[in-house]
Amino acid sequence: MKKIVLRYGLISGGVLALIGAITFPLYRNGTLDFDNSAVLGYASMVLAFLWVFFGIRAYRDTVAAGGIGFGKAFQVGILITLITCAIYVISWEIIYYNFFPDFLDQYSAHSLAKMQASGASAAEIEQATTKMADFAKLYANPFWNSAITFLEIFPVGLIITLVSAAILRRKSSPTPPRTVTA
Repeated sequence: MKKIVLRYGLISGGVLALIGAITFPLYRNGTLDFDNSAVLGYASMVLAFLWVFFGIRAYRDTVAAGGIGFGKAFQVGILITLITCAIYVISWEIIYYNFFPDFLDQYSAHSLAKMQASGASAAEIEQATTKMADFAKLYANPFWNSAITFLEIFPVGLIITLVSAAILRRKSSPTPPRTVTA
């Protein structure tokens, strides 16, 4: 199981890291912005987590002789998900602290500008500014930064793991009776 979990977890995490490496420069130069980043980000997570499905299927077909229960499928899938999440968090920590330390400032400015453009009151904008400043204090701590980043991706992986385990569960075929020849 370790070999399959590691292989598919590293592939899934690698897909996310590759997409991040491709899109990060596009954010920095303004080709992509915060308005379309959430859709692109979650779409890339779903794409990467498809490897959870393939990993469970590989385990079922090669290790489990074609049969796997929901519990074991979930176990394989959640381990792949955790490896993927770890790679995602490590990638973000490297990008954030080394290449994009002003991310939160840019995101906050973008959010406040959208609030102003939509006609939010000065009190609402002030309240949002205070919340963002408080969040920025937490986000500056690498532990909280990592935890928040993990909580961003983990629910997507959990859902895909649950769905994949439900789809791929299959009772193993009973072994045919042995015939004894005289």
